[in-house]
Amino acid sequence: MNAATNGNVSFWYADIGGTPGYRPPLPGDRDADVCIVGAGYTGLWTAYYLKKADPSIRIAMVEKEFAGFGASGRNGGWLSGGFSWSREKYLKSSSRGAVIAMEKAMAGTVDEVIAVTEAEGIDADIVRAGNLQVATNKPQLDRLREYYKEFSAWDNSDRVDFLSAEEARQRIAIHNVQGGVVKHGAARVQPAKLVRGLAATVERLGVPIYEQTTVLGIEKGRVTTNRGVIRAPIIIRATEGFTAGIPGHKRLWLPLNSALIVTEPLSDALWKDIGWQGRELLGDMAHAYCYAQRTREGRIAMGGRGVPYRFGSQTDVRGQTQAATIAQLQAILTRLLPQTKGVRIDHAWCGVLGVPRDWCTTAGLDRQTGIGWAGGYVGLGVSSSNLSGRTLRDLVLGNETELTRLPWVNRSVRKWEPEPMRWLGVHSMYQLYRIADEREEAGLPQTSKLAALADRLTGH
Repeated sequence: MNAATNGNVSFWYADIGGTPGYRPPLPGDRDADVCIVGAGYTGLWTAYYLKKADPSIRIAMVEKEFAGFGASGRNGGWLSGGFSWSREKYLKSSSRGAVIAMEKAMAGTVDEVIAVTEAEGIDADIVRAGNLQVATNKPQLDRLREYYKEFSAWDNSDRVDFLSAEEARQRIAIHNVQGGVVKHGAARVQPAKLVRGLAATVERLGVPIYEQTTVLGIEKGRVTTNRGVIRAPIIIRATEGFTAGIPGHKRLWLPLNSALIVTEPLSDALWKDIGWQGRELLGDMAHAYCYAQRTREGRIAMGGRGVPYRFGSQTDVRGQTQAATIAQLQAILTRLLPQTKGVRIDHAWCGVLGVPRDWCTTAGLDRQTGIGWAGGYVGLGVSSSNLSGRTLRDLVLGNETELTRLPWVNRSVRKWEPEPMRWLGVHSMYQLYRIADEREEAGLPQTSKLAALADRLTGH
């Protein structure tokens, strides 16, 4: 098996010939109108929309590794337009209409991303597809019905269908499927192709991307790096799951770990047994949750939590993951699709995503310091980062728009607890989820109370 130890931080880079070489680092002190820290989706979309709005604006991007090193090049390829955060938490500081507007804006990111890739000639293997969530036991089916009811109640009834067991099975031959919900308007994407295409586009627009440049500190008007200082009145922190590595930000967003495996290409006969002809994004209603896609060349990419959190908000080593995590993900794959038993796993890797204390994403700009941010996507960054880029564009340019009035703008939440409380809380949550899933799979007729306890532990 080729894991991330072969030099690629994910299969997606192996798919395009390997991880890229580095761009030159920051060559010394610089002045700019905007400095963007982090060259992933969030930073690149922000630079793209700023340059499109004002070609004269001077932008400097700094990146510790290479553009797309983090979650932007390692995710599951779900361009979902999804909204899985707590509507009730956003409601506390806004209105029902504002939350609905935010949800519709998120849904609109799918069309927007596709439009930009077509306009800029970015080939990212994008295929429009539904987002299919399945239930494989009675408690999951109960949660699925509740999920469908709640989603529909927020002015989304035209975007979702409830599927019977047979209707779900006709799409993908999931073992013991009890029912499904398909949300329309999503798409499959090859993450590394998208982020590398965006980086090349931003460079063509005149934005330098300084790689191999480690940020040592961020303060008003000043980003200090190991290669020099960038002075800029506006600074955008676009570091998502790596935010904890910036001095002074250790407890701001928790770096939650997620891992993926990719199979060998499946035979035509096996695909005939499985179905999946619609290339749907696939997830389940287990508490621990998994996510999957059918790739361009007929592989299955399957993701889940693995080791959920490393003590002290540490991150992985260039995508390397554990053998136990690979085995867990393969077990999930064969549980859902027993047809894949014996299929070789070709690649495995992991990465981190950012989690705010209230598990709700945010974007904003502090006018006093000139420091802006976006992230805490909790696994929905492929599409949400696009809305971040457009929102930050408007905030930086001082334009009051529908986007700047959305309820996620300028939200602030309390920090995560010091260690060892963070580690104990997150690991306890996922242990409780695991036990709850096992009990439900064994025949528990209703949702395990352990799952509710897990949610209370961390505010999930």
